[in-house]
Amino acid sequence: MPISILPVCYLIASVTFIIGLKMLSKPSTARTGNLIAAAGMVVAIFATIFLYKYNGKSLGNYTWIFSAMIIGCIIGVLVAKKVKMTAMPELVSFFNGMGGACAALISIVEFDYLYREYRTVGSLFSDVAPLGHYLAIIAGTIIGSISFIGSMIAWGKLAGKFKDYAFKGQHLFNTIILILVLAAAVFTYFSKTENANIYFFATVALALLYGVFFVLPIGGADMPVVISLLNSFTGVAAACGGFLYDNKAMLTGGILVGAAGTLLTILMCRAMNRSLMNVLLGSFGGNAKAAAATKDVHGNIKEISVSDAAMLMAYAKKVMIVPGYGLAVAQAQHTCHELEKALEEKGVEVKYAIHPVAGRMPGHMNVLLAEADVSYEKLLEMGEANEEMKSTDVAFILGANDVVNPAAKNDPSSPIYGMPILEVELAKQVIVNKRSMKPGYAGIENQLFYQPNTSMLFGDAKKVLQELLGELKNT
Repeated sequence: MPISILPVCYLIASVTFIIGLKMLSKPSTARTGNLIAAAGMVVAIFATIFLYKYNGKSLGNYTWIFSAMIIGCIIGVLVAKKVKMTAMPELVSFFNGMGGACAALISIVEFDYLYREYRTVGSLFSDVAPLGHYLAIIAGTIIGSISFIGSMIAWGKLAGKFKDYAFKGQHLFNTIILILVLAAAVFTYFSKTENANIYFFATVALALLYGVFFVLPIGGADMPVVISLLNSFTGVAAACGGFLYDNKAMLTGGILVGAAGTLLTILMCRAMNRSLMNVLLGSFGGNAKAAAATKDVHGNIKEISVSDAAMLMAYAKKVMIVPGYGLAVAQAQHTCHELEKALEEKGVEVKYAIHPVAGRMPGHMNVLLAEADVSYEKLLEMGEANEEMKSTDVAFILGANDVVNPAAKNDPSSPIYGMPILEVELAKQVIVNKRSMKPGYAGIENQLFYQPNTSMLFGDAKKVLQELLGELKNT
């Protein structure tokens, strides 16, 4: 019996997906892992185009297929090359939304095929669509639609185009919409064939409406969790497409994305010491309760000059740099790396403390520093960094806020209480670079700023770093 080449190609692609995902777990191998998984996807795409057959016929339509691929590749390359590192979270959210849309469209097209083929039968839609097949269609449609519109809302919020929006009774409203989505899906299956499309597209519309109100009230501090969750939704929706077309590569890829996104969501929640339900229903990013908590913080802040800060770091044995979103906004990662090298030339040990939810997406700080060629070995995860904090002479905070706020440990009334933080207050000296005293995403004032060993260094991160470099050369 001859061996079919197509399943072998799908197997190769599936193996590369697994290897690539495994390699993404370490910064030093992430780039290679990404390339391996991408190569596997190329194999799967071209194997499908040239080797897939339905009823003995090849796909055909090569002009349309390759025209669409070329247009998509050009748009993707141009967008990826022009995007700034500060906008990387928006790009990830946007691309994830496109994946959700594609998965939903696959299910919609499959439903439309069944509907057109059997609409004149006059029987129930359930008589012509096997239950398992229909469940894959409707699950891919609903989950993909929610992922698409939710990711678009997340993209808009990260880009500053949308604000958090909530109203009294919104959780009840969302629950009702979700029930209506499921009810419309059931009505579709048990309706007469010629009427099935009415209920089906009502399901699509309600799923999109649910996706909008699902993401709108969630605060900015929770965006890393939301992006991970929506990413898992896209994976599940893609896996449903794999079931529909018996495509092993699509099925494997969807399952891997869905599982990885779910695990990452759980890790993000643990990093904030909150349950997923609390994230989805609590939305502490910028709410009124959080803002009220700032009134409980009292004390005097102590400013430090650039020259004094440079002197402290130049004569320190160990400096721990804590990057945050302010570093990304200023696009100061390369200047930060220059500061690191200048300090090392003076015999100072320099490391970076990375909080899991620093920035606006999982791994944001790692990506940012990797672009500046910062050595992977110097990037310490939260547990490792906290172990070394007591032996650190200077902790230099660059734009981080909530992830270094001691209120998470000692203020039970704080909305971030219980959230694991970088314990920078244990360092001998703490220097905090910020543009102003404005609170972070959680909307609360930072107790760290009023600690006796903390000094504030106000200004744009890139400008401050450049001034520090100049002072170090003269020290």
